[in-house]
Amino acid sequence: MRLLIIGSLGGQVGAASRIAMQRGAKVIQAESIGQAMDVLRSGQGADVAMVDVAFDIEQLLTAMKAERITLPVVACGVETDSRAAVAAIKAGAKEYIPLPPDADLIAAVLEAVSADQDTLVYQDPAMDRVLQMAKKVAASPASVLVTGESGTGKELVARFLHRNSPRKDRPFVAVNCAAIPGELLESELFGHEKGAFTGAIARRLGKFEEANGGTLLLDEITEMDAKLQAKLLRAIQEKEVVRIGSNTPVKVDTRIVATSNRNMEETVKSGKFRDDLYFRLNVVKLVMPPLRERPKDIDVLALHFAKICAEENGLAYKPISAGAMAALKAHNWPGNVRELENTLHRAVLLAGGDEIDVESIMLMGTEGGAGAAPGTGGLVGRTVADVERDLIIDTLKHTLGNRTHAAKILGISIRTLRNKLNAYVQDGVTVPAPGAGELA
Repeated sequence: MRLLIIGSLGGQVGAASRIAMQRGAKVIQAESIGQAMDVLRSGQGADVAMVDVAFDIEQLLTAMKAERITLPVVACGVETDSRAAVAAIKAGAKEYIPLPPDADLIAAVLEAVSADQDTLVYQDPAMDRVLQMAKKVAASPASVLVTGESGTGKELVARFLHRNSPRKDRPFVAVNCAAIPGELLESELFGHEKGAFTGAIARRLGKFEEANGGTLLLDEITEMDAKLQAKLLRAIQEKEVVRIGSNTPVKVDTRIVATSNRNMEETVKSGKFRDDLYFRLNVVKLVMPPLRERPKDIDVLALHFAKICAEENGLAYKPISAGAMAALKAHNWPGNVRELENTLHRAVLLAGGDEIDVESIMLMGTEGGAGAAPGTGGLVGRTVADVERDLIIDTLKHTLGNRTHAAKILGISIRTLRNKLNAYVQDGVTVPAPGAGELA
C-alpha cells in the first residue's frame, strides 16, 4: 500500500508514518497541501492520504475534486482534539486516527480505508483451473482479458496476475472505466499539460505513466467511449502516450489487464467495442465462473467472511450452523461472491446466539421462512425517500447505532449516511445514538 503523509515527520505524525512502514506501507511525505497535490499530479500515486488536522482538510479535498483525483483521506491529530476530529470528518475524511499512534489501530484503519482486500479464497476445481492458467501467463507482459459476471472477483484475479509477475514490486493501478465520464477518462489515462482545458491548472501524469513498469487494470473496459478506444489501442500498440495539450509522445512499459462483465464477442458484433482493440487485449482470456458454478467455494468463502467480518467489527467469531450453511448452499447467488460477503456481514452483526443460525441469514429473492426478503406489497403508496429513511433507521438499530457498520451494510459512504441522518434530525426524526466510541 502507498501512503501519502501530509505533515511534518517530526513528533507523533512521524511516529505514525514509521508504524505504517513497519506494517508494509510505502510512505511518501509532503510538507503542505500544495506539495501533496504536486505529488499526486506527478504520477507517483497513493492509495491513502493521512493528513494532520492542523491542515485545512476541506481545502485538500476541494483541490482533489477540482482535478478529479480520487483518494481516501484519513485525518490524524492529538487524542484530546475532538473538535478538530469532528471538523475533519464533516469535511470528508473517511476516518480519524488519534495520536499518539496505536500500531494496531493504524494498521486496521489503513487496511479498511484502502480496501485492498486481495486475498483469493477458493477450493472449487473450477476456480483452481482459472488460477492455474493465470499463474502460467503471469510472467508474460502480454495483455490479459478477464471476463465474468459482476461480483465474481475479476479485480482479485488481476491483482493475482500482478503479484505473480516480475512487476510485483512496481505499481498496480486500477481505473474504473464505467465510473469516469468519457470526456474525463482520456485525461485520467493519458494525463494532461497545464492549460490543456478548463480546470487543467497544472501538468498531471496519467495512469499509464503512474503504472509505468507495473500493471494497469482497465476495469469494465466495454463502457469506454468508442473514440477513446482508438487512442487506447494506439497507446498499447506503440507503448507510448501523448498527454492532452502536448504533441510529445512519452514511452511507457505498462502491462494491461482489462475486465468486463459483458459478452465481449456480442459487444464487438454490435459495434460498441472495436474488434482490433478486442484482439489486442484478448491475448489471454480468463473466464471467471459464477459462484453457482463453484459450489465447493461457498463453504470456505462463508467461513472466511464470517471471520474477517467479526474481526473488522470487533466481535467474537461465531461458527455457522448446519442449517445456515445449508441455506447458503441452496441459494443461487445472482450477486456472486460480493453478495455472499454482504450476506455474511449482515449475519455476523445480527447473530444473537453462540453461532450464526439460519435466522441471521437474510437471502435476497427467497420466499417465506427464515432468510426471506420482504415483499413489496407493503411499500406501495410510500415514497422512495420514506422507505430509504426507514431502512437506514432500522439498519442503525440492528448495528446498535454504529454508523460505520450501518454504512457498510447499506452500501453507502459514512459521509453520505451522516448527511442523511443530519437531515432526519432536522426533520424531527429520532435517530439511534452513535455506537460506543463513534463520532456522530
